[in-house]
Amino acid sequence: MDGRSMKCLLLRPRQEPKEKPPGILWIHGGGYITGMAEMVYISRALPLVQKYGAVVLSPEYRLAKEAPYPAALEDCYAALLYLKEHADELQIDSRQIMVGGESAGGGLAVAVCLKARRLDEVNIAFQMPLYPMLDDRDTASSRENHGLVWNTKRNHKGWAAYLRGLSGTDVPATAAPARETNYAGLPPAYTFVGERELFYCETVSYIEHLKAAGIPAVCQIYPSGMHAFDMLTPFRKISRQAARAFEQQYLYAAKQYRAVQK
Repeated sequence: MDGRSMKCLLLRPRQEPKEKPPGILWIHGGGYITGMAEMVYISRALPLVQKYGAVVLSPEYRLAKEAPYPAALEDCYAALLYLKEHADELQIDSRQIMVGGESAGGGLAVAVCLKARRLDEVNIAFQMPLYPMLDDRDTASSRENHGLVWNTKRNHKGWAAYLRGLSGTDVPATAAPARETNYAGLPPAYTFVGERELFYCETVSYIEHLKAAGIPAVCQIYPSGMHAFDMLTPFRKISRQAARAFEQQYLYAAKQYRAVQK
């Protein structure tokens, strides 16, 4: 990484699996301006390790106040390369490298997929961008949204920090993935989102674009207006329902999807 080092958390199952498990790059949220790698401990990724034996890598990528785009993407992509290059050491199945994350972490997960497709260095088997932060432009659900957790004002602040120096047509899709126009060749995807939350429109739109390009993609919608409801209120019935559905989709992907490395 150009002589820089980056802290990452590596989560492994207590008991060694009988077969090599998937290796998952899980990227924390925080609107590109806050958050930490330790957020993986309250994320949907933790049960994938505890219950299903996955190996998860959570990078402490540079936040926008320290360095704007493309710093966070470069850090996350470097972590992805680490998963591939150390697959044998980590005892993961190199054919099942996956990416995921929540909110801005979901946006970075999609951006990582776009960069991986362009550079053709890593083949990603599956993507799990949960209620991802994809569009720097206002949508019907992000415009005048007054959510307690994340709202229009905070969203504008996050994008302004991350895209510092970029505007209009200068914003590339690897910075704001909703600007992508070619969805062919991206990995199969799963996500979920609340029907009244800020990122509803861009989440649904992303999945629709993938499906139109022939990519297997699923979006489950829940009756909630709280951003990251599953993480912030895990005790609620709706959160438990979302967690169960997410794990089922992961297990399906672990059985069905492979992407052989070159």
